[in-house]
Amino acid sequence: MDKYNSMKIFVKIAELQSFTKAAELLNIPKATATTAVQELESTAQVKLLNRTTRTVDLTTEGLSFFERCKDILSDVDEMESMFQVGTKNIKGKIRVDMTSVTARDVVIPKLPQFFKMYPDIEIELIGSDRKLDLIREGIDCSIRSGTTKEAGLVEHPIGTLDVINVVSPAYIKKYGKPKNIDDLKNHLLVQYVQHFGGRPETFDYFDGEKTREIKMKSIITVSNIDAYRGACLAGLGICQNPQPGITKLLKSGELVEVLPKFRPQSMPLKIVYPQRRFLAKRVRAFIDWVEPLVKELIDPKLRS
Repeated sequence: MDKYNSMKIFVKIAELQSFTKAAELLNIPKATATTAVQELESTAQVKLLNRTTRTVDLTTEGLSFFERCKDILSDVDEMESMFQVGTKNIKGKIRVDMTSVTARDVVIPKLPQFFKMYPDIEIELIGSDRKLDLIREGIDCSIRSGTTKEAGLVEHPIGTLDVINVVSPAYIKKYGKPKNIDDLKNHLLVQYVQHFGGRPETFDYFDGEKTREIKMKSIITVSNIDAYRGACLAGLGICQNPQPGITKLLKSGELVEVLPKFRPQSMPLKIVYPQRRFLAKRVRAFIDWVEPLVKELIDPKLRS
């Protein structure tokens, strides 16, 4: 096997910490992945990976080799396309991540336009509502919100998301409409967690200086955005939702804003991608295409 393909396989194994997952992602036999690493270890004359029945970890030498392989692969990838002119010459597969709502309502309906511009690009779209490890999962870029910064990732700011407190008319009919913070002791909150068993959510609001948290009673906990919205529509509690994702529901009256003076702090929205010396042209093409779509979502003035 040539060393270029061996390095690609090794990098994917190191990122996913699994021979099996890497082989599945690259659509190759697991034996081929094993052989690729063995050949690299034989050439480098060092052990690159510590392998047990459950884990695969980089050795100290393997970590240095891994970082160098990523640089080389990025250099080759960029070199192959550096003299290409026009969008039709950009090709390859990219893996992108975003929330299920963003994927369903914003990106997927417009993808035919993207493929018309870039017919040789293939997209694997992960509509996940949990935070993924881009490097371990082999993801090229992700649309994310929040202030947390992660090592090894580049952040490209897009704008900010306003977050508002909403309930359904059915909820108001049963429990009344909260008018101030003290009223919340008689109300319910829909709990959202990425993993069940995690820290219960609180009702958060920004007082102009810091975020305040209020513990509330809850009768339902969900772990994805669609279920979160559905619980709110069913009248099961107050939800704190990014406004752009529920604009239509607010206009139709299916959801109603409450406590407008006690909104959570706005969240930065950004595109993030693994830090490398070069960003592949196909990934840059997707980022440049998707950014205006997301900006339209958060800024109504940009909508046609």
